[in-house]
Amino acid sequence: MRPNLLALPALPWLLALASCSTPPKPPQPDEATRRPVNAQTAIELQTCRHELHNTRILVAESDRVAELQGLRLARVSARLAEAPSAHATAQAPAETPDALPNTVYTLRFAFGSTQVSLPADLAAALTAEARTAPLVMLRGRTDGQTDTLAESRIARDRAAAVRDLLVAAGVDPARIRTTHQPTGDHVADNTTASGRHLNRRVEVELYRQRPVAVGATPPQP
Repeated sequence: MRPNLLALPALPWLLALASCSTPPKPPQPDEATRRPVNAQTAIELQTCRHELHNTRILVAESDRVAELQGLRLARVSARLAEAPSAHATAQAPAETPDALPNTVYTLRFAFGSTQVSLPADLAAALTAEARTAPLVMLRGRTDGQTDTLAESRIARDRAAAVRDLLVAAGVDPARIRTTHQPTGDHVADNTTASGRHLNRRVEVELYRQRPVAVGATPPQP
């Protein structure tokens, strides 16, 4: 009976040692403080924010486009308001009963040249009439035998050179029309040197009144 009595005081120490052999439980996160980054509600909220930002950008761009369109419409309205007075001014010379016929100036060019060379008195008379003409038609021509790109370029550049001369003299560029034809419209024998010299030209036709556009007739059945 004596050994059993000695074991009783050591029993609490044995129980304490047994409890120390059990590993502690890991800490558990507090669900109340966790941020639901990948939660469906958070994803939908972020998507709504992006859509709202994009909508604001589109609204700002639409406002800018509408402002530009308003400025363009204002400019067009101003031009339309000025058009009747400008048209009436241009048509005024045609209202005279004894209107003069159209005037045609013919400017000659050296072989292959696009340089305009005019006497001072002829240049003064041409530019003075052109400034008051409602319409100025320029026709560039060459003495070419075949229709090539080089001949076409020369005919075009001759008409452009005369146009630049008139604009520099104060002629309204909106009333100038240019055409060019490299071959086929000869006024003289193109087989002779003198004839070719006459064919290298720009015809400047000054209209006394602006041509009136007439509607096309319907096709015949």
